[in-house]
Amino acid sequence: MGDLLKGKKVLVTGVLDRRSIAYSAARLAQEQGAEIALSSFGRAASLTRRTAKKLDPEPPILELDVNKPEDIESVATDLRERWGEVDGIVHAIAFAPEDALGGNFLTAGWPSVATALQTSAYSLQALSVGLADLMKPGSSIVGLDFDARVAWPAYDWMGVAKAALESTSRYLARDLGGRGIRVNLVSAGPVKTLAAKGISGFEEIEGEWGRQAPLGWDTADPEPVGRAVVSLLSDWWPATTGELIHVDGGYHAMGAPIR
Repeated sequence: MGDLLKGKKVLVTGVLDRRSIAYSAARLAQEQGAEIALSSFGRAASLTRRTAKKLDPEPPILELDVNKPEDIESVATDLRERWGEVDGIVHAIAFAPEDALGGNFLTAGWPSVATALQTSAYSLQALSVGLADLMKPGSSIVGLDFDARVAWPAYDWMGVAKAALESTSRYLARDLGGRGIRVNLVSAGPVKTLAAKGISGFEEIEGEWGRQAPLGWDTADPEPVGRAVVSLLSDWWPATTGELIHVDGGYHAMGAPIR
């Protein structure tokens, strides 16, 4: 047990199963002294409840569809009554309909694209603003990203949504900085999560990573990303906001595959 997050209260979204990056962040946050709450909704809630039992102590699970303002208001009310304040938020929320992924970039219609953008990018603003009044100076918001500087196989409109997420985080950093709230993203290498399995063709991205990342990359190990998230939630980055931290084995810095 460490004390990097001792006494901090953190909301972690996006925990599905133990392969989730969010689960790794939640587990490590607890190990570092944080009190956590999870959020979920709909059919995913049963997975979240099952996974929460593997955490010690078992955290509460709050109903949160981030596209519903009333859910965000309800979570804010719950956390105000439960904790009085929130020291950190882990934003691990992303979704795009099937017809916006897997090679359908040219054919996807606006309703599907709008869903991807709202759920995967606008939600960072909605959740941050919805809980901002509970966050004191020194609080931290950390989102999960997948490098949006280039076009990836199969990622299509989710790639566009991630680019929007990156921009959203910078504007939030600007507008919440006056309150002393930091907003940063962690750009992770590919991890074999349930979400990744749902993207047809994502294995093309996974295959290249281990060959090109100078430090190597284990797609079955989300812990390096979870550690970065916990670090950014801590007080060890007091003057860093609007930043994109790559946790990808160094892949992003390489111009050509290592032979």
